[in-house]
Amino acid sequence: MGQSSRIRLIAAGTIGNVLEWYDFAIYGYFAVSIGQNFFPSGDPVAQVLAAFGVFAAGFVMRPLGGLVTGLIGDRYGRRTALTVSVAAMAVPTFLVGALPNYEAIGIAAPILLTLLRMIQGLSVGGECTTSFTFLVENAPPGRAGLTGAIAMSGANLGLFAGSASGALMANLLPVEALHDWGWRIPFLAGVLVGGAGYFLRRHIQETNQPTHSRTPVTETFRNHKRLLLRIAGLAAFGTVSFFLMFLYVVSWLQLVDGVAPERALDINSFSMAALIPTMVAAGWLSDRIGRKPLLIFATVSGFIGAVPFMWLMHHPDPLLIVLGQLGFVIVLAPALAAQPALLVESTPPAVRCTVISLGFNASAGMLGGFAPLAAAWLVHRSGIDLSPAFIAMAVAVISFVAVLTFRETNPRQGRR
Repeated sequence: MGQSSRIRLIAAGTIGNVLEWYDFAIYGYFAVSIGQNFFPSGDPVAQVLAAFGVFAAGFVMRPLGGLVTGLIGDRYGRRTALTVSVAAMAVPTFLVGALPNYEAIGIAAPILLTLLRMIQGLSVGGECTTSFTFLVENAPPGRAGLTGAIAMSGANLGLFAGSASGALMANLLPVEALHDWGWRIPFLAGVLVGGAGYFLRRHIQETNQPTHSRTPVTETFRNHKRLLLRIAGLAAFGTVSFFLMFLYVVSWLQLVDGVAPERALDINSFSMAALIPTMVAAGWLSDRIGRKPLLIFATVSGFIGAVPFMWLMHHPDPLLIVLGQLGFVIVLAPALAAQPALLVESTPPAVRCTVISLGFNASAGMLGGFAPLAAAWLVHRSGIDLSPAFIAMAVAVISFVAVLTFRETNPRQGRR
């Protein structure tokens, strides 16, 4: 495959991830505005909890979305699955931006918002895992780790784009205008990325052999139940910690530390920008020293560093906040970068999309999706501002144990 063809393949595999996570990012970053628009006025904390509750509802659909998309990917090809998933995200993204608020249509507003988020949850449940499976399967020899990291960086690029667009709107508009209508603009603009993704994916070649005669779901639950649990455990630290430290933290900085919305988004955008090259470097390193050493480093340092990093962020000095979040960048980058190659290389090809999508999304949906809601509730109920760090420590232990159950899959290091 030529260089230009490989670039187009990577762009096609990655762009859906950009859109999926751009949308989920702007929802999280504008949770305060969404809470004010779609839920009854009253306690601001209750409105944010309600908004993150709807966010979590979308994630509940991720395992089902992973099941459906994984089945399509294993039976009819990765391209078909990726084309369906990007189309299923673009339309609801636009509709969220156009949805009338609670004042205009009453209780129908939060109900419709929840339905749209559930449709998006179905889509994102298959997008992330199918895209990195597709790209790792087509990686050049000795580049699976790097390619998987690039695939995961598409998600981070989408989150960075969401954070940057939020920061732009927060800097351009007064707070009242931002909460009233400014938050809608990034949602409406997302449909452009969706259209580009659909076009790119319609024109890529299918490179795996679809298995029409197989029943991947039946085979998965009959023969690979333990692998599903191991994948879910492995994914726990990356998904939960990521949503805590790069999504919920924007609201945390505003509610707990009193940081202005534009400053919180500026800080988060900077850290997200730093995460992308750090992940790519970690993926490159995993092709040289192996996947497991990076994952062990990530989970151990995540357990040790969670409280100190968050303590740094719990200060009025922007420099200390940035340093704390950059600590999480160093911890999370290897965890996120090394996962795709290890998962793809550890899973049988005939059921690969189904097994990875189900295992990964069970963790992301049941744990990651509820992480912002759990953190907001925990801070409110306990009165301990650093309590979200305890959640990160708990999932670090789970993922550390899961990492130990996998063999090293990097051919250079041997399968040990």
